[in-house]
Amino acid sequence: MPEQSTSLTNKNPRIAQYKDDLRARYAQENQTAQKGQIVFVGSSLMEIFPIEEMQKTLGLDKAIYNRGIRATTTAELLAAMDVCIFDLAPRKIFINIGSNDVGYNVPESTFLANYDEILRQCKEKLPQTQVYVMAYYPVNPAMDSVPRTNAMLAAASEKVAQLAQKHRYAFINVNTGLTDADGNLRKELTFDGAHMYPAGYEIVLANMKQYF
Repeated sequence: MPEQSTSLTNKNPRIAQYKDDLRARYAQENQTAQKGQIVFVGSSLMEIFPIEEMQKTLGLDKAIYNRGIRATTTAELLAAMDVCIFDLAPRKIFINIGSNDVGYNVPESTFLANYDEILRQCKEKLPQTQVYVMAYYPVNPAMDSVPRTNAMLAAASEKVAQLAQKHRYAFINVNTGLTDADGNLRKELTFDGAHMYPAGYEIVLANMKQYF
């Protein structure tokens, strides 16, 4: 069975309260949101993606809703699938979840079982929806306070790519242009080694446009 336990990051009560409040806000916003649009879902790497502002320059015929929540693991997303995904009945979903599982040493078997269940539920409840499983962004280990490396994230990306294939979803890597000569996240694009400034997301968005 997929793991539904509380995230390790919930040891910080302020973060836990923030996540509860954000889920409540999303639930409220979902009541008036358009169905059949595009949803971004994941952890802080998705939450701080300023896509709701950036999309104004794209000329899309669909709205993009950001349902990322910081410090979220695969287990927590599983517990919030309605609020983050299903209430919106999206036409396309972009998922970037699991970097916290890697960083906080969630057992690989648990992490992958959770991700598998996320995709299974999407297939069952939204059979006509296109799902894009995203490769993990690179980090700059010298700046990142979380003990994870690019080798760890690359290995995790390979595993979730296999899950995407299993469920006949697209696995996409939109990281071109983010790394330096050593393969690390460019220092000028990040404020802590993992999370990016808007300039980093502009690069990601340019790589993503083909999938909208």
